[in-house]
Amino acid sequence: MEILSNFIQQTITIFAIMDPIGISALALSLLSTNITKNQISTIARKSTFTIIIAFFVVLITGDGILRVFGIGENSLKVMGGIILLMMAISMVNGSAKEGKKDDNKSDEELSVIPIGIPIAFGAGLFTTIVIFKHDAKTFTDLISITFAFCINALLFYLILKNSIYIRKLFGVTGQNVVTKLMGLIVGAIAVQFIISGIVSLTKLYL
Repeated sequence: MEILSNFIQQTITIFAIMDPIGISALALSLLSTNITKNQISTIARKSTFTIIIAFFVVLITGDGILRVFGIGENSLKVMGGIILLMMAISMVNGSAKEGKKDDNKSDEELSVIPIGIPIAFGAGLFTTIVIFKHDAKTFTDLISITFAFCINALLFYLILKNSIYIRKLFGVTGQNVVTKLMGLIVGAIAVQFIISGIVSLTKLYL
């Protein structure tokens, strides 16, 4: 039961931080106005492949990077919580993820950078995955994190692939409202990370 609860929490957390509906609106602003459905599908596929690779790289090497710099789990929770809190405030204010169209790049080139990294897979998601891995006690927990991310990667692909239809369905205002709601969830998660980290550090040093 605890595994299922953690899995649901991880899935919701990753979805809120990634904010695929908000990214779909941003992606359309970066891409050509006359982009075709086939081109959107190709971009969605490449962007999804990019974030999946990034996820496994972070999952495998995240601990090593922290050990090299001597960063503790609780310190990461506090700092990661602050990063997420700043992201949440930006999402609520409507300036969460910004991108700039590079006229020298084709639409397909934009699918990896900046749409895949850092817009979809940025500092907030990096920090969260490392924290989730630190909290994982068994191999089953790691499988739970992996499935949670893969489900979100699939949702990201489907939403980005159908971004034109989603914009027609929700409109720009609707997409902004969803992003603001995700910002509130991310903010609550950030506060949990910060409090948990501070409490643990206090017990450690006092």
